[in-house]
Amino acid sequence: MGYDNKHDIPTQDGPSWTQLILDSIADGVFTVDHEGRITSFNKAAEIITGFSKEEAVGQYCHEIFRSNLCFEACALKHTAETTETIVNLEVNILNRDNREIPISISTAVVRDESGNVVGAVETFRDLSLIKELRKEISSSYSFQDILGRSKSMLDLFQILPDIAQSDATVLIEGESGTGKELFATAIHNLSTRKDRPLIKVNCAALPETLLESELFGYKKGAFTDAKRDKPGRFRQAHGGTMLLDEIGDMSKGTQVKLLRVLEQKEYEPLGSTKTERVDVRIITATNRNLMEMMHRREFREDLFYRINVIRLSIAPLRERREDIPLLIDHFMERINLKQSKQIKKVSPSALRILLNYDFPGNVRELENTIEHAMILTKGIEIQPRNLPSYLRSKQIEPPAHAKISEEQDLAVLERVERDLIASALERNGGNTAATAKELGIHRTTLWRKMKRYHLPTS
Repeated sequence: MGYDNKHDIPTQDGPSWTQLILDSIADGVFTVDHEGRITSFNKAAEIITGFSKEEAVGQYCHEIFRSNLCFEACALKHTAETTETIVNLEVNILNRDNREIPISISTAVVRDESGNVVGAVETFRDLSLIKELRKEISSSYSFQDILGRSKSMLDLFQILPDIAQSDATVLIEGESGTGKELFATAIHNLSTRKDRPLIKVNCAALPETLLESELFGYKKGAFTDAKRDKPGRFRQAHGGTMLLDEIGDMSKGTQVKLLRVLEQKEYEPLGSTKTERVDVRIITATNRNLMEMMHRREFREDLFYRINVIRLSIAPLRERREDIPLLIDHFMERINLKQSKQIKKVSPSALRILLNYDFPGNVRELENTIEHAMILTKGIEIQPRNLPSYLRSKQIEPPAHAKISEEQDLAVLERVERDLIASALERNGGNTAATAKELGIHRTTLWRKMKRYHLPTS
C-alpha cells in the first residue's frame, strides 16, 4: 500500500480511507447494491459471521448474513424500498460454523452524489456477551420459576431451600396474584418428596360437601350419586405434598377433619368406618388474614397454630416495584415466543407508567397488561398508547424508596460482566484470543474491558 506523504492518506494501490475506518470499528458493517449483493464487508463483519471479505463480496446478502428475518421481513430490503431506517433491531444469524449468534442491526440507504439510492448499509453488533450477562443476572434474581430482585424476595429465596428440606407444615400468605402457588411448587420440587405427587386443591372453588369428598374420597353408596368408591386427594398425594389454596374459605366442619390429618396422619372417607393412614406434607395458602379470622372465631385456633409452623409472607407488587422490570422482561420473552413477535423493549415513558401503577392484581395483572400491550404493539417497542387506558390515567410518582436506581443496575451488570470475563480468562489460561472467541467478542473489546475492570493483561 502506498501513501501520499503530503496528506498521509492511502493512495490508489491500497485500501480506501473509508475501508480503513470501517475496519477499525468493532461493529460489523456491510453494504449491498440494488440486487441485494454485498459490495463491502468490514473486519468486524468477518469476525462475527466467520466469512472473509473475499467470500462475502458479490454474494447475495442472505447467503452470508443468514438471519431469521432474511426471507420473512428483510430489514435491508425494507430500508432500500422505503428509505426508512431501522435502529437496534435484535435478530439471530447463523455464522459460518452454523452457530446461532444474537445481534442487533441498524440499516440505512446509500445514495450517490446526486442523491439517488444505490443500495443500503447495515451495521450490526454481536450481543452474545450481553445475552450471557442477561442470563447471569436473571439467574441471580430467580429461584425455580419465581423472579424477584427486591430485598423481600431475595430474603425468601435464601430460606426456601431450608424450608423445603424440612417436612414442616407451611402457611403462605399473600394477596391474589402474588405467586403463592409458585412458592408451594418450589418447596415441593426442592424437597425429598419431589418424585412424589404435588396435589393442589382450591378450597374456595368447592362447596363444603364437595370439598370433603374431594379431599377424603368416598365409598360406594355414601350418597345418592356414589356409584363406586372414589379415592380422595389425600390418597392421591400419599408420599408427596398437598397444597390447600385459599384455606381461609374452608368450613369449620372440614377444618376439624383436616386437623385430624395434621395431628394423627389419618382420616375416614365419606361413608366409611375404616380409618386410613396417609403420609402427606401439607402446604396451605391464603389471601385472607387468618389471625383476624381466628380472633373472630371464623377459623379454628387449634388448626391455625397447627398450620402456622412456618409462615411465608409474599409482599404485593406495589411494595416491590423494583421487581417490575425483571418480570416485564420475562413476560415479553414468553409472549414473543407465543405470538411469534419481535418486541424487544418498553419505552421509558411506558415503563414509568408501569412503575407508577399499584397493580392490585399483582403479578398476574402485570402479565395480562404486558400481553395486552404486545398485542397492540406494531413495532419493536411498547409505547404508552399500547397500555390499557385505565392504567395510563394513573400516573403518580412512586415513593422514593421504590424508584429504580440506574446506578445500581449498572453496578450489578458491571460486576457480573467482570466475573464472566475473569472466569473465561481462567478457563483459557489467560489466553486473550481464546477468551475473546469463547465470549464472542472482538479481541480489542476484551482488552479494553480487562483494563477497565483491572484484570491482569499479561
